[in-house]
Amino acid sequence: MAASGADMTTRDDIITAARGWIGTPYRHQASAKGAGCDCLGLVRGVYREVVGAEPEAPPAYAPDWAEARSTSEAMAEAARRHLIERAITDATPGDVLLFRLNPQAVAKHAAILSSPGRMIHAYSGHAVTETSLTPWWARRLAFVFSFPVGD
Repeated sequence: MAASGADMTTRDDIITAARGWIGTPYRHQASAKGAGCDCLGLVRGVYREVVGAEPEAPPAYAPDWAEARSTSEAMAEAARRHLIERAITDATPGDVLLFRLNPQAVAKHAAILSSPGRMIHAYSGHAVTETSLTPWWARRLAFVFSFPVGD
């Protein structure tokens, strides 16, 4: 991957990097390929592989959705600082997807779109996996962001 040459990185490189995390066990707040990660840790790890050093460390966050009652879209706000926001209808493989698991809650789950109708993500009790972007997930999609790399 092109950690020092993000301008030469493509969406295919992003998807390849994300697929390299498949099988990594779920570990809350971790971001270590093969050792453990959560959904945000997966996105952070792919960012490091395709863009470079992380621009900021994430704050502590609860594993049990305790922040779900918050009105601050902390995950989306951080994504806006370092990624490129896109319309949900313009989601393209290689994009980061943020979901609200409850319509009244803030976005607290992340995935990477791997192909039309498929995504790579980590969630509690499961290793990183590539799964279908089912209608259940599609209804909860709240934000889409692109990595700052070439197409």
